[in-house]
Amino acid sequence: MASTFRVIATVLAATAVVGAVTVLLVNYVAKVVPGEPMTLLYDPNSVGGLAVTDGPSGLRDDAPAPTGTVQDTDNGEMDKLALASVNDVEQFWEQAYPGALHGAFRPIRNFASYDSRNPQTPELCGSSPYKNPNAFYCHRDRLIAWDRGQLLPAGQKYFGQMSAAALIAHEYGHAIQRMASLVNRRTPVIVFEQQADCFAGTYIRWVAEGHSPRMTISTGDGLNKVLAAAIAIRDPLITPETAELLEEGHGTALDRITAFQMGFNTGVTACTAINIDEIDQRRGNLPIALTEDADGDQQSADAPINEQSLETLVELLNQIYAPADPPELVYGSEPCPDTAASEAPANYCPATNTISLDLPALAELGTPADESSRVLIQGDNTAMSIVASRYMLALEHQKGLTLTGDNAALRTACLTGVTNRDMADPVTLPSGQRLQLTAGDLDEAVAGLLTNGWAASGNDGESVPAGFTRIMAFRSGLTSNPDQCFQRFP
Repeated sequence: MASTFRVIATVLAATAVVGAVTVLLVNYVAKVVPGEPMTLLYDPNSVGGLAVTDGPSGLRDDAPAPTGTVQDTDNGEMDKLALASVNDVEQFWEQAYPGALHGAFRPIRNFASYDSRNPQTPELCGSSPYKNPNAFYCHRDRLIAWDRGQLLPAGQKYFGQMSAAALIAHEYGHAIQRMASLVNRRTPVIVFEQQADCFAGTYIRWVAEGHSPRMTISTGDGLNKVLAAAIAIRDPLITPETAELLEEGHGTALDRITAFQMGFNTGVTACTAINIDEIDQRRGNLPIALTEDADGDQQSADAPINEQSLETLVELLNQIYAPADPPELVYGSEPCPDTAASEAPANYCPATNTISLDLPALAELGTPADESSRVLIQGDNTAMSIVASRYMLALEHQKGLTLTGDNAALRTACLTGVTNRDMADPVTLPSGQRLQLTAGDLDEAVAGLLTNGWAASGNDGESVPAGFTRIMAFRSGLTSNPDQCFQRFP
């Protein structure tokens, strides 16, 4: 089953992608919050219960030399990195497999390297890998193969060495599925891929805990880059013509991030529980594919970011939440007596109950773009989620809650997740306007949470250091109601 760490040999030529996902970590002091203890999954100073760390990610300086035979290797840096990753993932499964999965662990011993730029590269698994910057597991030959010519160099340059380790862990996950009889020929492709993403998450957790003799990863910037790679390898936007990707694709960015986090947070048992019913339940009513309207026209994936669309957004939020004192939009920078303006393109002022908008900046963020434009995916919901999050601050203010600090940031992310889910239902507003979440919008929101974090920030524009935790808080809102967000992040 091929991996979709394939994009990127060409479209990842994007230094802006790495710049966007690099998070400057600062020293946070843990706080004791009165009331019920917060689960470690949502601790602002941790990532899945591990401390947020900065530092190196990739091969350790004292890593043992890689061992094993690789077909057609050039013995270069990329093949050594891939083979070291294979050795590391194998050591992880030697420890993790017994007692957790059915049967016995059988290491993979067949590996191949190729250069996707070379038309003379030998066939692998019955086909030519020429012009196929990819990595894959071939069950017929019990073979893991990778492209040393384009894929691995691009991944290392823009997402760091741990992107190669995560890639190999994903492909090794496909072998683990077969060993443990978790899948068969009737299993939908989406289950293959989601399980493999989850298994990659379990391996990265093992590295993050310091167990690997070869690899290390910081839970701040290092893990952010692995998550960015997972976003970059999402399926293309699903349309009525490609609806088969719902079950035969590899997953949206949200799908892939979710599966990875399931493995990272919970371990192997979470991965074995993934099947088509679990995926369907997890997706719920969230929009995964563009649909056709009553006239047979395809939904639009993006709306322009302008005064009309943002006024419509606020009208929709007023209808959903019916606050006693709805906030109003103002355009341009206005002084706020009780809050210093942040660098975010939208800011809430409690004293005036207004949301001030930098419309040009929001319009730029809301312009559809992806890795080919040197950014992670962005679009209308990149901008609208930020504005919606400032509306959430208004609701929090009306409840008398503190609007700054870690809890406020994660509470806002959670409430923004609730809002995104509620916006999935089609509604015609009193003004006659319509605004509905469509396929791709959640991927735009998740990418924004990782790259700028403004939809997961308090009233000062400050968020928690780890993109992983920001996304976790947002995801919790997708399956919650507002009261649960208020309880989870008091």
